[in-house]
Amino acid sequence: MTSVSITDLRANLSRYIREVRKGGEIEVLDRGTPVARITSPVTGNDKAWDALIKAGVLTPGNGRACEILNKPLIKLHAGLSAAVMEDREDRV
Repeated sequence: MTSVSITDLRANLSRYIREVRKGGEIEVLDRGTPVARITSPVTGNDKAWDALIKAGVLTPGNGRACEILNKPLIKLHAGLSAAVMEDREDRV
């Protein structure tokens, strides 16, 4: 894992993001004290992530987010207000 100061991170952010994309981790230091860690959002060891994918809750991305904009909108059977009111019925 690479450790960098906040100043160095600001000056070389693109370089560190490339390192993270390749699977690296960056530890961010503030006056020598670790304050944050930058990692890839998906790691091969993330059991929770894998379980959600197997359950059908998540679909892994393909790196082409613009394709989402070309998909048709989801058709709802009721308006948003009706759905919120239905959800809150037990609280009234």
